Amino acid sequence: MLSVNYEQWNLTSDDLRQRAIEAEHPRTRERFWALHQVVLGRVPTHVAEELGREDETVHNWIHRFNAQGPDALTYRRSGGRPPLCPPP
Repeated sequence: MLSVNYEQWNLTSDDLRQRAIEAEHPRTRERFWALHQVVLGRVPTHVAEELGREDETVHNWIHRFNAQGPDALTYRRSGGRPPLCPPP
Protein backbone atom coordinates (compact mmCIF):
# COMPACT_ATOMS: atom_id res chain seq x y z
CA MET A 1 0.00 0.00 0.00
CA LEU A 2 1.17 3.49 -0.84
CA SER A 3 2.10 5.58 2.19
CA VAL A 4 3.29 9.10 2.90
CA ASN A 5 6.82 9.05 4.34
CA TYR A 6 6.51 12.35 6.19
CA GLU A 7 8.87 11.37 9.01
CA GLN A 8 11.87 11.30 6.64
CA TRP A 9 11.29 15.06 6.20
CA ASN A 10 11.02 15.63 9.98
CA LEU A 11 7.30 16.36 9.73
CA THR A 12 4.26 15.13 11.60
CA SER A 13 0.73 14.60 10.34
CA ASP A 14 -0.18 17.85 12.12
CA ASP A 15 2.53 19.62 10.11
CA LEU A 16 0.89 18.41 6.88
CA ARG A 17 -2.48 19.65 8.13
CA GLN A 18 -1.00 23.02 9.08
CA ARG A 19 0.61 23.38 5.66
CA ALA A 20 -2.77 22.61 4.06
CA ILE A 21 -4.39 25.36 6.12
CA GLU A 22 -1.69 28.01 5.73
CA ALA A 23 -0.59 27.57 2.10
CA GLU A 24 -1.13 30.62 -0.07
CA HIS A 25 -2.28 28.83 -3.22
CA PRO A 26 -5.39 26.61 -3.35
CA ARG A 27 -3.56 23.89 -5.27
CA THR A 28 -0.87 23.67 -2.61
CA ARG A 29 -3.54 23.48 0.09
CA GLU A 30 -5.29 20.70 -1.80
CA ARG A 31 -2.10 18.65 -2.15
CA PHE A 32 -1.15 18.85 1.51
CA TRP A 33 -4.74 18.14 2.56
CA ALA A 34 -4.73 14.99 0.41
CA LEU A 35 -1.50 13.80 2.02
CA HIS A 36 -2.84 14.54 5.48
CA GLN A 37 -5.95 12.49 4.75
CA VAL A 38 -3.84 9.55 3.56
CA VAL A 39 -1.71 9.75 6.72
CA LEU A 40 -4.92 9.55 8.76
CA GLY A 41 -5.64 6.21 7.11
CA ARG A 42 -7.87 7.16 4.21
CA VAL A 43 -7.36 5.32 0.92
CA PRO A 44 -5.72 7.56 -1.74
CA THR A 45 -8.39 6.54 -4.25
CA HIS A 46 -11.16 7.78 -1.93
CA VAL A 47 -9.29 11.02 -1.27
CA ALA A 48 -8.94 11.57 -5.02
CA GLU A 49 -12.66 10.97 -5.53
CA GLU A 50 -13.55 13.41 -2.77
CA LEU A 51 -11.33 16.10 -4.32
CA GLY A 52 -12.58 15.46 -7.84
CA ARG A 53 -9.15 14.31 -8.99
CA GLU A 54 -7.91 11.23 -10.79
CA ASP A 55 -6.45 8.47 -8.62
CA GLU A 56 -3.15 8.82 -10.44
CA THR A 57 -2.94 12.51 -9.50
CA VAL A 58 -3.02 11.81 -5.77
CA HIS A 59 -0.63 8.89 -6.19
CA ASN A 60 1.77 11.20 -8.05
CA TRP A 61 1.59 13.77 -5.23
CA ILE A 62 2.52 11.08 -2.72
CA HIS A 63 5.40 9.78 -4.84
CA ARG A 64 6.68 13.30 -5.45
CA PHE A 65 6.49 14.18 -1.75
CA ASN A 66 8.26 10.97 -0.73
CA ALA A 67 11.07 11.52 -3.24
CA GLN A 68 11.55 15.30 -3.09
CA GLY A 69 9.96 16.55 0.11
CA PRO A 70 7.31 19.15 0.90
CA ASP A 71 8.68 21.79 -1.48
CA ALA A 72 7.78 19.50 -4.38
CA LEU A 73 4.07 20.07 -3.65
CA THR A 74 4.22 23.86 -3.66
CA TYR A 75 2.33 25.26 -6.64
CA ARG A 76 4.47 26.99 -9.23
CA ARG A 77 3.04 28.67 -12.28
CA SER A 78 4.37 26.70 -15.21
CA GLY A 79 3.46 28.91 -18.13
CA GLY A 80 0.49 29.50 -20.31
CA ARG A 81 -1.42 32.71 -20.69
CA PRO A 82 -0.96 35.25 -17.93
CA PRO A 83 -4.03 35.86 -15.76
CA LEU A 84 -6.52 38.42 -17.09
CA CYS A 85 -6.50 40.22 -13.77
CA PRO A 86 -3.05 39.98 -12.18
CA PRO A 87 -3.00 40.09 -8.40
CA PRO A 88 -2.52 43.56 -6.86
